[in-house]
Amino acid sequence: MVINTINEEMSFCDYYSQWVDVYKEGAIREVTMKKYKLTQAWLRKLIPDLKLSEFDRVSYQKLINGYAEHHEHQTTMDFHHQLKGAILDAVDEGLIQRDPTRKAIIKGKQPRQKKTKYLNQFELHAVLADLKLDPIPNWDWLILLVAKTGLRFSEALGLTPDDFDFVHQTLSVNKTWNYKNGGGFVPTKNASSVRKVQLDWQLIMQLSVLLKNLPDDKPIFVNGKVYNSTANGILARHCKQAGVPVISIHGLRHTHASLLLFAGVSIASVSKRLGHASMNTTQETYLHVIRELENKDVDIVMRALSTLI
Repeated sequence: MVINTINEEMSFCDYYSQWVDVYKEGAIREVTMKKYKLTQAWLRKLIPDLKLSEFDRVSYQKLINGYAEHHEHQTTMDFHHQLKGAILDAVDEGLIQRDPTRKAIIKGKQPRQKKTKYLNQFELHAVLADLKLDPIPNWDWLILLVAKTGLRFSEALGLTPDDFDFVHQTLSVNKTWNYKNGGGFVPTKNASSVRKVQLDWQLIMQLSVLLKNLPDDKPIFVNGKVYNSTANGILARHCKQAGVPVISIHGLRHTHASLLLFAGVSIASVSKRLGHASMNTTQETYLHVIRELENKDVDIVMRALSTLI
């Protein structure tokens, strides 16, 4: 890493690039680092020559506006947050006189029509009834497992027979499979993702037979190069055959969480089962479900109060 002398005449692009190298390299996950690198590329495109001494609220708002022309509001907000850390450090160091991000207005393109992210209980039942569960592991088995556990795709790929405790009916999630970068076991998304997931007795019985003669420490669902698109394609075929909206493998995770919430399981328990870093993540992700439940609760409260007279 080459450290250049920093002064007010340095371009913000160069400052940001060096800031990422110093403060982020080795401290964040590879997928997050790719986002920072993408932000760097947009800076080169939008403000290649803007100096630190010239960075003010107007130039920053123009930068945000330029980015927002090509991205939705939430993506623009993420871009803003990735820049803000470096900018505030530059302000602290006296390289930028005042915080140019103050009162910035975050714009963005109109969000695209969102695809259906999850199925209801009856739709999921129809999909699972269409699965062909062979005597050896296949994609249909992975679909069943994700539907019943809410695991992330990479977590399901990282499972080995050793991870199953048939006596206590639990599944240990302690690693993932790096399917995007050539394979191999890698750590979970975050510390909260390391967890034990309780399994229902029916799934336990099915898996005890399926895994009986498999190597204890080898991934169950990996045989050569693995693609997320392959699993999504197979799930899409089952959805079409079942006559329900087409969702992705990740949509099965959303389906699992939504069904638990509608069944009355607490947000805290759902958050723990999914391996979210905090309950805030669960609340934000499933806000639509929570709002539906709140409306349902209001009806229950009103009915209960009406009986008090």
